[in-house]
Amino acid sequence: MKIVPAQPADVETLLAFRKEAAGWLAQLGSDQWQRPYPADRLLATIEAGTVFLVKDGETTAATITLTSEAEEGLWTEAELSEPSRFINKLTVARTHAGQNLGGRLLDWASDHAFREGAKWLRLDAWTTNEALQRYYLAQGFEYVRTVTDGGAVNGGPRVSGWLAQRRTTIADHHFECFSSCPC
Repeated sequence: MKIVPAQPADVETLLAFRKEAAGWLAQLGSDQWQRPYPADRLLATIEAGTVFLVKDGETTAATITLTSEAEEGLWTEAELSEPSRFINKLTVARTHAGQNLGGRLLDWASDHAFREGAKWLRLDAWTTNEALQRYYLAQGFEYVRTVTDGGAVNGGPRVSGWLAQRRTTIADHHFECFSSCPC
């Protein structure tokens, strides 16, 4: 399998990924990702070069966003002063579930971030999705804190404020990487 940067033409595929994941999460009783993600915001992250795809031949098997930009209001000034990369929207196609693609993508992100000089790989997860939180803990992340305020319009509750981090390191992720990837 190969990891490649997403292209603007991938927007519809990625929106379908999110819709599929939202349906699966709803079947599990989670309200995570039940609102459609704005296509223009997704396109902006693709154009910024922060969205990556795992390709299994011609099939898109998974996606991850890896950025140096933290979501406002989650991390302290001291934490933000440390070189970090932040992961978002990690999604694996249901056709490729159970193959540890998520774990391998986290290892790739850690490796990529390490080679770019980052000390930490950080994330925020859905505050009510305890299974997802346990998954990240099992992947070597350490719980930092949960931020519950300031996420919605008018200062309403934040739905994705469970924070975790792990140190970056060189990792054997077993992906073939694109040409400008530091791995």
